[in-house]
Amino acid sequence: MGLTKSSVGMGAVDSGLIIKKQNPGDKIIALAGNPNVGKSTVFNALTGLNQHTGNWPGKTVANAQGYCKSEKHSYVLVDIPGTYSLMAHSAEEEVARNFICFGSPDAVAVVCDATCLERNMNLVLQTLEISSNVIVCVNLMDEARRKKINIDLEVLSSRLGVPVIGVTARKKKSLKKLLDALDRTLEQKGEKTLFKVKYPSEIEAAVALVEPKAKRLSCGKINSRWLALKLLDGDPSLIKEVSACLGEDFLKNPALFAAIERAREGLKTAGIEGDRLKDLTVSALVNAAEKICDGAVKHEKKQYGGRDRRIDRLLTGRLTAYPVMLLLLAFIFWLTVTGANYPSELLSRLFAFIGDKLDTAFNALGAPLWLHGALIDGVYRVLSTVVSVMLPPMAIFFPLFTLLEDAGYLPRIAYNLDRPFKGCNACGKQALTICMGFGCNAAGIVGCRIIDSPRERLLAVLTNNFVPCNGRFPMLISIITMFFAFGASGGISSLLSVAVLTLAIVLSIGMTFAVTKLLSKTILKGVPSSFTLELPPYRRPQIGRVLVRSVFDRTLFVLGRAASVAAPAGLIIWLMANITVGDNSLLSLCSSALDPIGSLMGLDGAILFAFILGFPANEIVVPIIMMTYLSAGTLESAYGLAELRDLFISNGWNTVTAVCFIIFTLMHWPCSTTLLTIKKETGSLKWTALAAAIPTLIGMLLCILVNLIAKLLF
Repeated sequence: MGLTKSSVGMGAVDSGLIIKKQNPGDKIIALAGNPNVGKSTVFNALTGLNQHTGNWPGKTVANAQGYCKSEKHSYVLVDIPGTYSLMAHSAEEEVARNFICFGSPDAVAVVCDATCLERNMNLVLQTLEISSNVIVCVNLMDEARRKKINIDLEVLSSRLGVPVIGVTARKKKSLKKLLDALDRTLEQKGEKTLFKVKYPSEIEAAVALVEPKAKRLSCGKINSRWLALKLLDGDPSLIKEVSACLGEDFLKNPALFAAIERAREGLKTAGIEGDRLKDLTVSALVNAAEKICDGAVKHEKKQYGGRDRRIDRLLTGRLTAYPVMLLLLAFIFWLTVTGANYPSELLSRLFAFIGDKLDTAFNALGAPLWLHGALIDGVYRVLSTVVSVMLPPMAIFFPLFTLLEDAGYLPRIAYNLDRPFKGCNACGKQALTICMGFGCNAAGIVGCRIIDSPRERLLAVLTNNFVPCNGRFPMLISIITMFFAFGASGGISSLLSVAVLTLAIVLSIGMTFAVTKLLSKTILKGVPSSFTLELPPYRRPQIGRVLVRSVFDRTLFVLGRAASVAAPAGLIIWLMANITVGDNSLLSLCSSALDPIGSLMGLDGAILFAFILGFPANEIVVPIIMMTYLSAGTLESAYGLAELRDLFISNGWNTVTAVCFIIFTLMHWPCSTTLLTIKKETGSLKWTALAAAIPTLIGMLLCILVNLIAKLLF
């Protein structure tokens, strides 16, 4: 769903190499693992933090750190991004590799999925090539038992030469074994007999030529065998990191340079160069993983995962995938729309009652009128409207959407959307950034780092804002409820409003595809790249954790952000309504100036001005519209959906206005946070300006088109 204030642990560091110790004696432990193995769950359980766990690859592209203690040591745990390999091909893989190689962790705990251990073993073997202090933490042992998978941890430990422990991260008590293993590993003295991957003889000979020189020059900072292998490969990003770690003169050493050249000549003579070297290296790792797990991991002849495959036939089938996606989306919206009305009315009555008491208190204290107006009519009215209108739909929508994420459905959405993105000459990983954009567009922009190609990454950045974030959802739901479901008798009107909201989301996603296609055919031409997407097993959602995370980590966070912006905005609007130039207030002058453009778009000047003032956060657009209308004295108080609807209708709103408002809500400039994130990610004012201009121009044109069609027909 996206990043929030509390979802990045003690701190997320892009470089992954800045560690904050509480005490000088703290031991630094890297938590590594494939995506979706429960690595962040282990991190949260040990540190007591709330690093958000995403059920798809690439959710995290920075390191989070927290603290915990065992009986003998205190630890700084660093949750590095999930990665399948340390042969970095994406941003998250680079961050993970760089921290393990150059971050000097005291130990590395590799978290593995017990239900697919052989595949996870690839990362374990690569980590063993770099560090001797490794602990293999086999998570999800409960799921393995349910699938009749038996794992002999002692055999695995003896073969690898490192501790192998089994845990169920959801049960915090089982993680004591991990801390005990860390204590034993850090106290162990002397050389360790670790499993060594055997590469083809030609590669081993080449490594033997380079390793002595690399060992002498690296001074023990980096494993010399691994370093020699990587120098032969010549990965530019890794060479850059090695130079930063060991100094620029390292690769300029004549003896090392000559050894590398001789080794490469020998490989070339054997027909091993370029991708062939990579293929043989990967094959050796895969074969070694099979050898390690052979006999130690057993499962019954009955095919496990059959239930998941049957569900996938429905959720990812050629004929059923898209209808099921729409139905699930519509069902979530239906529950949100129908469930938000009554709580919203209760909250509006409560805040109206409190407002009356505040009025009485201010009058009794003899407070000046300007202070009463600024604090009550300005700040309090906007704040109370934000809470009563936004809180109920968010409190329903976020938990429902999080349940789908927790159960493992969001990766299926990405899988289903891969083909359309390929048709747009874009990367299928863009579907993952769309899912993140539903939570927060700024988080979706950061998530674009998982896309390897700069061109495709830029496509995803420029189009992410077409997906409505959690700040725009309550606004959409409120307007649709007021104009399409208000006063519904039975379920017909509610179903109609759900259909409108679903169509709006389909429109936003469709526009994402259209603009991506247009950009890929014009200023960002190119061929789509390939990527690996894991479909994780379906899991029973943790209802308690989902509710807590949705309410405190998302709903209240978004509401708090909206309130922090709404309070000063309410004060500014009140001041603009009460500062006059001639016979007109500043507010009416600004709104009137925008009226011609607003009327052309099927809106009005007050609505456009609200969108402009809502630049810091989309959540305050509706309250600003309310305050603008109230300054004209059309209604003395408006808190709930019923009063808001009456207020809007009295100021000229109709169905066409609501439709145009929905379109412009979906397609206008990103909020300030998102634009700052785009500037940071692209490093370009040009691309940042384009990211703001594209949705705005398209939104304006669509609104004008809808308004003209409505006038012609009606």
